Amino acid sequence: MPQHILAIDVGTGSARAGIFDPQGRLLARDEIPIHMNNPVADHAEHDSENIWESVCRAARAVVAKTNILSEEVVGIGFDATCSLVVRDRTGRQLGVSSDNSPRWDTIVWLDHRAKAEAEECTKTRHRVLNYIGGVMSPEMEVPKLMWLKRHMPEAWEKAGYFFDLADFLTWKSSGSLDRSQCTLTCKWTYLAHEKIGWQRDFFHSVGLADAFERGRLPEIATPIGSSTGPLTARSAEELGLTTSCRVGVGIIDAHAGALGTLGPFASTGTAIDSHLGLIAGTSSCLMALSTLPRPTHGVWGPYFGAALPLLWLNEGGQSATGALLDHIIRNHASGGEADAATHRRIAERVMQLLSEESWDLAGRLHVLPDFHGNRSPLADANAVGVLSGLTLDSSFDSLCRLYWRTAIGIALGVRHILDALNAKGFRIDTLHVTGGHTKNPILMQLYADVTGCNVLEHTDSDAVLLGTAMLAAAAGGLYPSLTSACEAMRQPETMHRPNLAARPRFDRDYRVFLEMHRQRRALDAIGDTSAHE
Repeated sequence: MPQHILAIDVGTGSARAGIFDPQGRLLARDEIPIHMNNPVADHAEHDSENIWESVCRAARAVVAKTNILSEEVVGIGFDATCSLVVRDRTGRQLGVSSDNSPRWDTIVWLDHRAKAEAEECTKTRHRVLNYIGGVMSPEMEVPKLMWLKRHMPEAWEKAGYFFDLADFLTWKSSGSLDRSQCTLTCKWTYLAHEKIGWQRDFFHSVGLADAFERGRLPEIATPIGSSTGPLTARSAEELGLTTSCRVGVGIIDAHAGALGTLGPFASTGTAIDSHLGLIAGTSSCLMALSTLPRPTHGVWGPYFGAALPLLWLNEGGQSATGALLDHIIRNHASGGEADAATHRRIAERVMQLLSEESWDLAGRLHVLPDFHGNRSPLADANAVGVLSGLTLDSSFDSLCRLYWRTAIGIALGVRHILDALNAKGFRIDTLHVTGGHTKNPILMQLYADVTGCNVLEHTDSDAVLLGTAMLAAAAGGLYPSLTSACEAMRQPETMHRPNLAARPRFDRDYRVFLEMHRQRRALDAIGDTSAHE
């Protein structure tokens, strides 16, 4: 009987499902939207039951598209955003929203309600900070838990389960309370490289000593590539599968992208540190693997075994990239809805303008892209974006010029992170890009031209779904290890080489970019009233 794998990817706005064969070929995919609640500024919430329903709908639809038998699916894997799911002691939904609805039980990864709590964590100077870039982010789970305990004490008292979203999905499907080494290490300050992973004195110092018992957190994280067991009878029915299907340990979505892009290179030893995975959509994550720990300020990690066994992972990030381009479109007089057609129309016009004006197009217009803070390498959640060089022109061409220069700002942010990583011993010369940005020809060429790196993109697959399929293949027993699954399931890539003629222009832009960071800090210092009281 043929054997297949089902990969589930839960992003910020949708749940996607893909069916793969053992060679890593994507046979079919389906996508179902998920809901989000934004009751006040900086708050974003999901409904975990809505997520599960969307997962099941996508799973059933994609199996139907391939006409394979449900019993042929031997493994299922889940990746998801690093969102926090809260359940009560009976396993039912427990609301985390200011609108007091029990439906909204999940704090979305991009939610920044816990900025103050994150700053408190950073001020502890505890050694767990050495493995998250030295600064706690409000996008991690510890400050979110602190916020919940302080601002919603009744919900805290009722809590019985805390999950990263990927771990919630494996619990929902297999009934197992195992937590992934990826999620706990990357978002909960678990130190996977040490004999005792949880540093309870840190949790005690930030008022979360009771989080372990209240959230049913395990003493030991479960390694990536393991199985949490078979599907339960109920979840098998809901997903349209059978109880012979094994469930892989969950993984964060960007880390699944790291597996899909970098996993096949794991057997090359130290050469892995010349490759970087760029998982780019609403936001962007930059994933670098190495055989040695390389702490880098403002870059999360080094995390041990968070993507592949025995390798360390450093994770840089840009909190708003695709979302920033959408924002630029919506807020321009000639913009309108930021749909695929609008992006395509702008890209086509930018290409025409470039043919007329070359790389100096809108050369006096500069964009610092930190509209939702700077995750890396500055680790400043309070950073803001800057536009320099605006005029009264509100035509469509002015939108195209602003879009072009915003895209350059995004690519310069990638170069900024690469410089920080390479200063710590990486030698990155190849970017493997996956996600929504592969559909944007402007960004894809800029990533090469601005960084000077070769840029590779998967031609026939989705690297995030592929990485999750690799986990499912290992969990389902198709391969003896996760590393062997990654090697066997590697897919072809298309290369974009940097245009050397563009380098002088973008080198000048990079100098301006760094100067804008310096001037923003100077302006913030002048405007800081507390410093003058």
